[in-house]
Amino acid sequence: MTATQKPVRGVQAHELDRKGRRFVLATCCMSLFIVGLDVSGLNLALPSIARDLHAPFSDLQWTIDAYAVVIAGLLMLSGSVADRVGRRRIFRIGLVVFGLGSGLCAVAPTSELLIAARVVQAVGGSMLNPVAMSIITNTFHDAKERAQAIGVWGGTVGLSLALGPLIGGVLVETVGWRAIFLVNVPVVLLALALTVRYVPESRADRPRAFDPIGQALVMVMLVALVFGIIEGRDLGWGDWRVLGAFFVSVLSLSALIWFERRSAEPLLSPVFFTSIPFTGAILSAVLGFAAMGGFLFLNTLYLQDVRGFTALHAGLMTLPMAGFAAVMAPVSGRLVGTIGPRIPMVLAGVGITASSLLLVHLTPGMNLWLLGTAYAAFGFGFGMLNAPITNAAVSGMPRSQAGVAAAIASTSRQVGSALGVAVLGAIAFGRLSGPVSSGFSEATHAAWVVMAGCGVALVVMAAVVTSGVARRSAERVGDLVA
Repeated sequence: MTATQKPVRGVQAHELDRKGRRFVLATCCMSLFIVGLDVSGLNLALPSIARDLHAPFSDLQWTIDAYAVVIAGLLMLSGSVADRVGRRRIFRIGLVVFGLGSGLCAVAPTSELLIAARVVQAVGGSMLNPVAMSIITNTFHDAKERAQAIGVWGGTVGLSLALGPLIGGVLVETVGWRAIFLVNVPVVLLALALTVRYVPESRADRPRAFDPIGQALVMVMLVALVFGIIEGRDLGWGDWRVLGAFFVSVLSLSALIWFERRSAEPLLSPVFFTSIPFTGAILSAVLGFAAMGGFLFLNTLYLQDVRGFTALHAGLMTLPMAGFAAVMAPVSGRLVGTIGPRIPMVLAGVGITASSLLLVHLTPGMNLWLLGTAYAAFGFGFGMLNAPITNAAVSGMPRSQAGVAAAIASTSRQVGSALGVAVLGAIAFGRLSGPVSSGFSEATHAAWVVMAGCGVALVVMAAVVTSGVARRSAERVGDLVA
């Protein structure tokens, strides 16, 4: 038992045999799989949701972003609460809330209620992934066994991404879009049963203090920013509500920086951001996941509303992207371990940029082989991205702070995803004139240019975060926070 892991009443990690530890890993991976499946499969359901619920484009964006914004705002809070009151307890609550939110999504009669149910889902989701990683770390004490468990955990991300479009397409085509949410419920029930039987309870001996003011400022900043971007097209960019939202977002960010610099135990320690690798990892996560969020959102609408593909056919079309992402993720991890993060991050930027340059020429009748090549290039790039981001985020950090650094990096991924859907969607819809079936392809061209910019920026970041100056800045921060 490590110094920071305190077993409490219930199943304890040292009581589990190898079979029991495997059940713990399976349970934690289930939580990650249903969350990943929900995200990747839901995009394929957007056209069906729009037709059934008469949802405007802005509501489709909110259906994705309500989840991403809330989970980004609550990830670190959920982790600190779990450290204080018990990881298994919070994990169980997360499963129940996520299952409840899924059920509410499945029966939502309007797009507004669907968005509200997605918020409930996100509250539960914030209690699953970061807490599950802590449970795995607490359960697997042998270094080799723990590394293998974390590898399986990471591979589950690629699996959910690869299977999400296919499973989502099948469900939408055969049962309807509501099945995407209903399928979560039996998985949640099984995970709950396994949690009660096998998952050990643990707490941190010295949990981080709560930072409600910092938490509230982060949430207000994200919601206001995304509201301004999404609603700007319909309300008008000069509308007082849109301008007010941007002002509130900037004001919240300024207040967050001011407050966190004076807090004894801040939610986001400003010292972290003086590390060039850490700050570069945060920016890279935002850039890469913004590209991913916008890519999935726009291509789903293109394949179904422009090309007229069924949800299943659209899911099959995205398999090159998902497949390459799943295959390249472990390859990237091995490259980072042997030659460092620079080359994998460069390859990530090159792949995303190449995909964007192909999609800049998107037409309603674009050759499917060329379209598939663009999807494969994006999957290659995105698959290379996660390992170097995580490596850069924890580079130079002492072990006691590595978890916090990784949590901030995870939050930035969700922020990037929300911004990608909001920004790239706003660009495409803002340029749309006439029906979607004829004008959407051309309207997306400017969005793909922005995505190419994200790819180029990743290449630049690769050089910045791996420089000698960057390494020295990380070492200084490590000394300060040790």
